[in-house]
Amino acid sequence: MSEHDRLIDTYIACWNEADAARRAGLAAEAFVEGATYTDPLMEGRGPDGIAAMIGAARAHFPGHRFSRRGGVDAHHNLLRFAWELAAEGQAPVAAGTDVAELTADGRFARVIGFIDLAPGA
Repeated sequence: MSEHDRLIDTYIACWNEADAARRAGLAAEAFVEGATYTDPLMEGRGPDGIAAMIGAARAHFPGHRFSRRGGVDAHHNLLRFAWELAAEGQAPVAAGTDVAELTADGRFARVIGFIDLAPGA
């Protein structure tokens, strides 16, 4: 497994973590201080702010989990990967593509999310 795959797996685990303290720990593993997350619906800054933002987003989708769709594209210090959100055994209710900028230590400096499928669409 590549370092990029490990980072994305940690990121997805952060989105799936129900426990706020464990989610904050995962966010600290994935994001540097001052990192930003932005998508069309929300934004967060720093590992703690991003973990709190994720907690608020999770409250809207009880019983659903995020998973990766496909592999990762990478060049220079940039990554692109896709994800989906679904209840177990159900079709996805949301899906998207994220583009991320990495720091020299291999963590996220910035994640920009794009929504490919939204609830009710």
